Parts: sequence; structure tokens; C-alpha cells
Amino acid sequence: MLLSTQLITHALAAHAAAGTIFVAYSGGIDSHVLLHLCASIPTLKAKITAVYVHHGLQAEADAWAVHCQQQALRLELRFKQLRVDASPKSGQSPEEAARNARYAALQSLMQPNDVVLIAQHQADQLETVLLQLFRGSGLAGLSGIPPSKKLGYGFLLRPLLDVPKQALEAYAKSHGLHWVEDPSNQSSEYRRNFLRNDIIPLLKSQWPSLDKTVARSASHCAQAQQVITDIAQQQLASVFNPDDETLTISELIRYSSQQQKLIIRQWLQHLGLTMPSHSLLEQIQTTLLNANADRDPLIKGSSYVLRRYRNKLYCLGQVINEQAVTGIWSPTQTTFCYSCQYHLMCVPTSVGIVSDVWHHAKVEVRFRQGGEKIRLPKRSGHHALKKLYQEAGIPVWERDLQPLVYLDDQLAAVGERWISAEFYQERQNACVALRIQSNKPRMEINKVTKQKS
Repeated sequence: MLLSTQLITHALAAHAAAGTIFVAYSGGIDSHVLLHLCASIPTLKAKITAVYVHHGLQAEADAWAVHCQQQALRLELRFKQLRVDASPKSGQSPEEAARNARYAALQSLMQPNDVVLIAQHQADQLETVLLQLFRGSGLAGLSGIPPSKKLGYGFLLRPLLDVPKQALEAYAKSHGLHWVEDPSNQSSEYRRNFLRNDIIPLLKSQWPSLDKTVARSASHCAQAQQVITDIAQQQLASVFNPDDETLTISELIRYSSQQQKLIIRQWLQHLGLTMPSHSLLEQIQTTLLNANADRDPLIKGSSYVLRRYRNKLYCLGQVINEQAVTGIWSPTQTTFCYSCQYHLMCVPTSVGIVSDVWHHAKVEVRFRQGGEKIRLPKRSGHHALKKLYQEAGIPVWERDLQPLVYLDDQLAAVGERWISAEFYQERQNACVALRIQSNKPRMEINKVTKQKS
């Protein structure tokens, strides 16, 4: 493909209202060519900011940052440096840690209508597809690098993805560009470098057009994957419960085994989670979908927990210990934070606890010890909380998260669900009610232990 500024304008065509155009600029030949191309478009120049992500992994990183700033100034472009912690976490490769840190840094810049341009090209696509093939990836992995994707409030674009590496090298030489060389690229210790330095040259000796043909295969896989995704989205909609983002098991098991796996994958993708392995999908089907309705099995994924309760499949954050705080709720405060995850709010209403009673009582938040009972309005007798939870279909792991509110040592309310008949009133604009709000995203639901404040 011919390397020209039209590649940039074409990639931006779908983002005509683009705000800032960030160009990821490492100082290497690829990103320098991209930056030079962008700077050659007069109508874009005022919008462009070159961004150097400082990983701190190389001794030369500080010098590279200076080089990048100088080159940006020569092109009369704005420059920004972002420092990141690229230390790998447990189970992460150094490459993955650096890549995640880099994209997280770029995402932090994004405002609505902003875009970031990345200089990945046809050879990068070839390496990615081969790596995914050797990992045993399915169609999604073999689709390779997408030309564009959502990134925070904006978009990430790869306008050079169909351009051969040789075209970038020829452009750089013809325009007299000066770039830095990362010495780690020559080390075959990393798998991508091993492919690039040792394996791909051998393959190209037999298949010279390997970059182009593998890119074409990746495109075919991407098209097929899109068809499957469209079908999976329709099937997911038939089993998905938007209120709690669960799946209805009785509807899910109507599908074939392979369709169930597609739906579960689509569900986890919708929740923004990493895709499950084939063995984990098999375990989900065997342990969760086929369990008796009265069982409460769970399966741990890489960053989440899957549980079944009655006829629903739940996806929760990893279970960790969190301290739930009991204590006195001051009448001058409208909220009470009883955990890192949740807080209670007191809101005015016409149905609930009379405001004067609320403000003149000692209000205390506690948690279940066992054996608590409550009398409900318009129902006879006292009811054990355990029975009410079962009746309301509250999953067992959420029951200890339900704060119990006592007024002058009498149980007055169970979270936002029930108010005791002794305190329940209907008075126009003269009552208060309780509401629970989450301090964190839904995917970080935690197990609670009790601690006195």
C-alpha cells in the first residue's frame, strides 16, 4: 500500500469532529514516520500532540524522551511526556505489563472526540497473528490487531496497519528522519522479538508475501468473528437481565453447548472482563449450569467469580475480605459509609420513617448476627430475616451486606428493602427512607466481615 497522508485523513474521516489528535511517539522509526506524516497535513497540525510514554525500563529512556521532544519541536508540534509504572504483576510478562501501562496512560488523556494514533504496521500484524496462532487462539485472536477501537472517551486508530515495514523505512530515509533504536529489539529473549528476528525471516524465504497474505487471513477471521458476535449479541439479549447483569439459566440451557459458550463469552466481554479459557467454559457448564437449583456453587476466573443462585448466573469481583463498619449514624449526616463498597443514604419521602422520629432517635447500623426478626406493614406476625431473604431471592453472599438500622435499639429497617411496621408511616413529605449506593463499580462486590467502629 502506498504510504501517504491520505492514510491519516482516511482513518480520521469517521471522526470528523476529532478534538485533540494524540500521536503515540516512542522515537523509533515507525512512530516517527507516523508523526511526520501527520505534521505534513496543514489542517491537522494545530490539533496534534506527540506523546512519549516513559516506561523507565531502559537506561536510555531519559535520552529518548529528550530526543522525542526535540523532534516534536522541529515539526512545530506540542509534546507531552507520561511516566508509567511498567512493573509486571504476578503472572504478567514484561511485554504485557509495558503494553497495559502504555495504553492506560494514553487512555487517561482521552476526552470526548479525541483520538490517539498508533504506528503499528503490516509486520506487527503478522507477528500478532502468529503469536495468537501459537497460543491456540480462536477467531477473535486470529483476527489480529483491529484498525480502530474505543479507548476511554475517545478512539485509538492505526492508520498504517496495511503498510509494509519496508515502506516506512523508505519514507524515513527519503525524508532524512532521525530516530532512536531500542537495543532490546535485537534480543530474542522476548517471544515477539524471537519471531521477528529468527523465525519470520526463514518463513519469508519461502513465502515472500507473508505479511500481506497473513493480514488478509486476519481480515477474513475478523469478518467471520463479527458475524458470530452479532449472533451472540442477539442470543445474549434473550437470556440477559439488565437490572443485575445476570443470565437466566433456564433460558441459557435451551441453547446448544457451543452456543452457551458463545453467549457466556459475549456476556463477560460485555462486562469488560478477560475471556475465559476453554477449560473454564467447560467448568462453568458442568459445575454451574448443570447444578441443582438449591446449590450455591462458585468458580473463580482470572479476575472475577461466577456463582449460581436459583435460576441466575452471577458474575462478581474477586472475593476479598472487607471490613463492614457498624456504628452510630449521626442525625446531622445524610449518609453512612458502612464499607468501602457501599453507603446508606437518608432521603426525604412521603412513605417511610417519620422524620421527627428519625432525627430524635439514636440511629445505629449493625449487621446480621442470626435470629433477627421483623414485623412488616400489612403482614401479620414477625418474620425471620433469613426467610425474608429467601422469599425475596437475595443471593446468600449478599445477605451479610444488608445493613440493619436500629432506632433506640429497635430494628427499624433492613437496608432499603423493609421498614418495620412499628416505624412505618405514610405522611406527605414528612418521612425519610433509606437508599443504598455503591462507592465502586458493580464488578468489585466483596465478602464482608464485621468490625465494630
